[in-house]
Amino acid sequence: MKISHIKLYPLAIPLIEPIKMSGETITHANTLLVYLKTNTGKEAWGETSAAPLMTGETLGGLLQNAKYLGEHLKGLDIPELNSISIALGKILYGNTSVKSCFEMALIDLIAQEQETSVWQILRTLAKNKTQTQPSPLPLLRMLGGSLDKEIAEAARYRAQGYRHWKIKVGILPLTEDLERVSILCNLLDGDTISADANGAFKLQDAITFCSAEQTRKLSFVEQAISTQSSLNDFSVLKSKSLLPIALDESIHGVSEIVFFDQANALDGASLKLIKTGGLLSGLEAAYELKRRNLKLNLACKVAETSLSAAATASLGFAIDSIPWGFSMSNQYLEFDICPKPLHAENGYLNIEQLNPIGIGVVPEINLITQAHSKEYSPVLC
Repeated sequence: MKISHIKLYPLAIPLIEPIKMSGETITHANTLLVYLKTNTGKEAWGETSAAPLMTGETLGGLLQNAKYLGEHLKGLDIPELNSISIALGKILYGNTSVKSCFEMALIDLIAQEQETSVWQILRTLAKNKTQTQPSPLPLLRMLGGSLDKEIAEAARYRAQGYRHWKIKVGILPLTEDLERVSILCNLLDGDTISADANGAFKLQDAITFCSAEQTRKLSFVEQAISTQSSLNDFSVLKSKSLLPIALDESIHGVSEIVFFDQANALDGASLKLIKTGGLLSGLEAAYELKRRNLKLNLACKVAETSLSAAATASLGFAIDSIPWGFSMSNQYLEFDICPKPLHAENGYLNIEQLNPIGIGVVPEINLITQAHSKEYSPVLC
């Protein structure tokens, strides 16, 4: 089975409302789709997102590197599952986001050829034989905007079954963040609640936040200080915090997990496919966390479509243990590129939403056309 056709689609999908973080405000999901077709007629899709502050990759950069990778892949045999990373690495160094996009589509093709699902392939690799049918994945809902809006949305989504939450902090003065968190934690008492600073706090403010009376009901604090902070700063924060410390932007794979754990600087991590370089390395990172008795949050970039959500969910269904929840971000888009978007059912994602063959969802070209970026055009490799 050879790759006969490759097309790239740069998209800019508007969000339902802007999402404000400490380092940026996101109004559109700048994401790249890759379409693969084989000489046997099989078709598959992959997705990756621009994340200048997380991976250093813009949409234009993703498009150019994906074009280069695609031109060199066209006409080649589909690699064996355990050779995908080597095959991509022989063509292009680094560029984890672009590689995750192509890997996603290649694993989809392999799953179709084997008449199985991507999550079942990953589950077999993980040697997970605990049960035939995976447990539903707990979905994490992000809160933002004015405090009144956050309170209203927390009550509304909690009534819908959500029990995992993320509160963005580091934008407002510390005293205001502490007050917000206290109010929301009291409203959501008993749930899994995180505060994500996206690295905005200085060390002393992070220590204050993580040891304050107002934050005691938080389940963990994510990326409190900058990725540019010293290892000693991360270790000091962990030693002085009264709350579990999660790292996101600082963790791209197994090596960083080992590095920070040896320094006793984290209690868990958030894994994204654009950081790990794809599903296979993501699975390795997830199991490194498990081996070290560290907690896991799985996440899509804000925001990605049901395609990336299905791939990330496949990883979750393979390992069956996401104590800090799954951040599925297609819910923040004005529209999805898949005619049957993945959605929450009582605060969870059920395995029945993923097709038994392949990755589980298929984009529709008319919806893709609506989402085309105004800055970049589709590219045929």
